[in-house]
Amino acid sequence: MSPQSERAQKLTQAIPVGRLGRGYDVARAVKFFVAPEAGFLIGQVLYVCGRAGIGSISL
Repeated sequence: MSPQSERAQKLTQAIPVGRLGRGYDVARAVKFFVAPEAGFLIGQVLYVCGRAGIGSISL
């Protein structure tokens, strides 16, 4: 979706951090989980969603 589209603008307004997610947002989360310092974390789920929450935004 184009960041300039009306749909993207509405979605951006609904996300508490005020922007759409980018690839590097997900990459940073992955980097955290694969780091040796995170070796004790097992079976966790991390939502990379800008505090939007699951199911709280309708497209």
